[in-house]
Amino acid sequence: MTGVPASAANGSSKAASSRPAGTTDSETAGGARPARGGKLAAAAVNQASVWNIANLLTMLRLLLVPGFVALMLADGGYDPAWRSLAWAAFAIAMITDLFDGHLARTYNLVTDFGKIADPIADKAIMGAALICLSALGDLPWWVTIVILGRELGITLLRFLVIRYGVIPASRGGKLKTLTQGVAVGMYVLALTGWLASLRFWVMGAAVVLTVVTGLDYVRQAIVLRRQGIAARGAASEETEQ
Repeated sequence: MTGVPASAANGSSKAASSRPAGTTDSETAGGARPARGGKLAAAAVNQASVWNIANLLTMLRLLLVPGFVALMLADGGYDPAWRSLAWAAFAIAMITDLFDGHLARTYNLVTDFGKIADPIADKAIMGAALICLSALGDLPWWVTIVILGRELGITLLRFLVIRYGVIPASRGGKLKTLTQGVAVGMYVLALTGWLASLRFWVMGAAVVLTVVTGLDYVRQAIVLRRQGIAARGAASEETEQ
């Protein structure tokens, strides 16, 4: 006598006979082996998530860069009509910059592609505009060097200290971006009179904000690095004890 009812024994034998050959109990129960190609299907789903509205806006901004340069330099670069079209392309790029990040955070559309492509797109359109303006003689080269040097330097700094944490975007940084966009946009347009004088002062404010916020990012990076090193030292001491 095994103490097992005959009905239970018959049920188990039927279950065993219905189980495909070469499989174990764990594979036929909750730990069932995933269907062949399951990993490929999951990877395809993850890859498809890249094609969301936030990333599409970022891609549009990247595509606008060569179009903007072509419009900016058309007919010698001084035709008011072509400059107006170039301004429209620049304005669209700046507007998409405002929306893609907001959409990604609000609707959980943040992807690795977006993290890399978004800052590249931002700096590409701004860099293209500044270089074109300086090449045409509308903007001193030192302004372009200061702004682009700051942007590239802070981006490199973020990568250097990312092991200790992330430097958040500050209000000053957002104001800097807005002021830069307005100033460069005013220079792209063929303005005359008091508007041409006004854009000089707006660009001056943009340069000041660029330098001040850049120095603030450097300060934050130094503090973040010190805190990270101190935290690692404290953790290593605890493990040794």
